[in-house]
Amino acid sequence: MLRWHTLAVYFRRKYGTRVQKIPLDAGASCPNRDGALSRCGCTFCNASGSGSGLGGRGFSLDNQWLAWLEKYRTTDADRAFMAYLQSYSNTYGSPERLQLLLQQVAALPGCLGVAVGTRPDCLDQRKLDMLAACGAPVSVTVRDAKHYTRNADGDNGQKSGLAEVWLELGLQSMHDATLRRINRGHNAACSEWAVRAAAARGLAVCGHLMAGLPGEDEKAFLQSLDWALSLPLRGLKIHNVYVPLGTALARQYEEGGYKPLARDEYVDLLCAALPRIPSTMIMHRVQSDPAPGELLAPAWAAEKRGVITDLRRAMTARDLWQGKAADVPEARPEWYGG
Repeated sequence: MLRWHTLAVYFRRKYGTRVQKIPLDAGASCPNRDGALSRCGCTFCNASGSGSGLGGRGFSLDNQWLAWLEKYRTTDADRAFMAYLQSYSNTYGSPERLQLLLQQVAALPGCLGVAVGTRPDCLDQRKLDMLAACGAPVSVTVRDAKHYTRNADGDNGQKSGLAEVWLELGLQSMHDATLRRINRGHNAACSEWAVRAAAARGLAVCGHLMAGLPGEDEKAFLQSLDWALSLPLRGLKIHNVYVPLGTALARQYEEGGYKPLARDEYVDLLCAALPRIPSTMIMHRVQSDPAPGELLAPAWAAEKRGVITDLRRAMTARDLWQGKAADVPEARPEWYGG
């Protein structure tokens, strides 16, 4: 049985069905790549960005969406879908670009919602207002979730926005020295401002943290976790640092200047972290997912199912669950599921 609050559990409890996130590449850029801050990127960042890369190969959002729909509906027609703007920093650029992008996503057939991946320093008041405005003002039923339609005018009692809107922010660490070391280009205060400003508008914010960053140990990571938990987040992603080919981190690794976490070290770290996290926090991810062909090290980072199995076994053996040291000390919540 599961011992943490997964995104899948959250969706099924809310909508009564599975909700599949579809990764979309909107052709976004990044100030840490285009010269605004740097041309080097973060030391761990693949130059092609996370995500599918289909936008750079000429696929429109519509074509990407329909291709993924066809793939998923072939194996399981009984699910709902939401867009995940994953590649690079999707709020970077002009407010007008962001507004057009949100309109395009909202018009995708059967799109229940959107998760917008970006950096804290690529947001301002106007962009946050736009993100907040694209949400639906009414709740969505289980039946609606599977066949969600958007009426831009909101007439005839229909919904006038997306039912599920998430802002995914790469926080990475609370330690400014670490952020400088990885060439992040912003500080922790910038991250705090972005989370608080987004949450004040009612946006659901998912913060991303990285475990095993250069110069950090378990204590430093847990300090970042406690810092993140002090912010008005609704979700968390925890990523183990892996070394992508062709990155500054790869050069450090090959020169002996960086050693990634071992598999058992990462499992132990998650066993220390998850009990500190309240049961209501939605864990969107507890492990990185390298793209095919990009992984240099460690080899275990490609074994997603195996690591999750190791984590479940370790937490069971140690009688641990998410929230045990926070809000549910007596027993694992049954609604976490099997």
